[in-house]
Amino acid sequence: MFDRLVTSIQNVFKIEELRNRILFTLGLLAIYRLGAHTPTPGIDGEALSQFLREKGGALMGFFDIFSGGALSKLSIFALGIMPYISASIILQLLTVVIPTLANLAKEGESGRRKIMQYTRYGTVLIGLVQSFGIAMGLEGMQNGMFVQSPGWAFRIMTALTLTTGTIFVMWLGEQITERGIGNGISVIIFAGIVAGVPGAIVNTFRLFNAGQIGTLIVIVVIIMIFIVTAAVVYIESARRKIPVQYAKRVVGRKVYGGQSTHIPLKLNTAGVIPPIFASSLLAFPATIGGFLGEKVPWVNAIATQFGPGSFLHTFLYGALIIFFCYFYTAVVLNPVDIADNMKKYGGFIPGIRPGQRTSDYIYRVMSRITFVGAVYLTAISILPELLVVYAKVPFYFGGTSLLIVIVVAMDTAQQIETHMISRHYEGFLKKGRVKGTAF
Repeated sequence: MFDRLVTSIQNVFKIEELRNRILFTLGLLAIYRLGAHTPTPGIDGEALSQFLREKGGALMGFFDIFSGGALSKLSIFALGIMPYISASIILQLLTVVIPTLANLAKEGESGRRKIMQYTRYGTVLIGLVQSFGIAMGLEGMQNGMFVQSPGWAFRIMTALTLTTGTIFVMWLGEQITERGIGNGISVIIFAGIVAGVPGAIVNTFRLFNAGQIGTLIVIVVIIMIFIVTAAVVYIESARRKIPVQYAKRVVGRKVYGGQSTHIPLKLNTAGVIPPIFASSLLAFPATIGGFLGEKVPWVNAIATQFGPGSFLHTFLYGALIIFFCYFYTAVVLNPVDIADNMKKYGGFIPGIRPGQRTSDYIYRVMSRITFVGAVYLTAISILPELLVVYAKVPFYFGGTSLLIVIVVAMDTAQQIETHMISRHYEGFLKKGRVKGTAF
């Protein structure tokens, strides 16, 4: 098996285009990591980083994952790719309620480019608002002890620096998507998460040597990581295949149709969007309490109830994940449109009448598999809290971050596999391609 892996890696670098794409991606990721350690001018980064680790709360730890540690250091890439993700989600939601955007989405490549342009504008706007808010917050935090020269000059400079950093990270992601390998935005988030793995391992060994964690806990966590990884790989590749039959049509002297195919519905259509949304909503009370708790006691009391580890936080977290799973799936997949397109081209589901009956059937199937996907996402996401609260694990085992890493790795490996198979090279897998699990 090891020899096969070595041979596959050698085949990757034999293909000139694939080799150039991989090296290009690695080069841009190196630039991204360099920017994540470049400090923002006018800020005492070390003192601020220490303060945020102590007082930042759940929101800081969550968003620091997606910035690769740049947010806690407040480097030039502190905002990371989150403004772009926020703008993309807002545009997707607006596409449902605004007919003009809905028509653009149906215009193919030209419409996609127009929506992408709107997403870029939204990214700049969100980046400016967030960065200016950060500048204002730094001046008021601990009587401005982290700011060297408070004032409008500092606010404008910080806003421009952080927004420019976000625009540059967005550009890196787009370049990776077009000229590299994998989805650029996902690969950047992947790189930020993986960059924190060595530090987490070192911290775990430090706690183990200090006697703060026992051998049993370490073994349990390692086993849980393997179980979660296997579950994510299996479920993320799972598909519910709805059979579709196309009737034969005679056009002139040619006969079209007559073939059988299927509609592959992913078990987890929403991906990692629900945990991200749910974490963002629940993290705000805890973060506000961390900054204002000493001055406003009632804010601290409310924040404690919403803090990680509490029953209310765990319950709301799971409920919000389930809600966003159904909501996002409804946004992405429209059973009525699927049924209309099938009917237009003469397709039908065996035993189901075309039209309204078909859309109702697809809706029922989607509801059932979405429930399974929502339960799976909830279990993966609340696992870290259960380990910390009940197993007394003194470090945070991130289920959401592990989910992102595995999904991005699978998607990138599938793209590499496609490049290799298209050039008649043997891929990483024995059967020569990445296949979904049917059920």
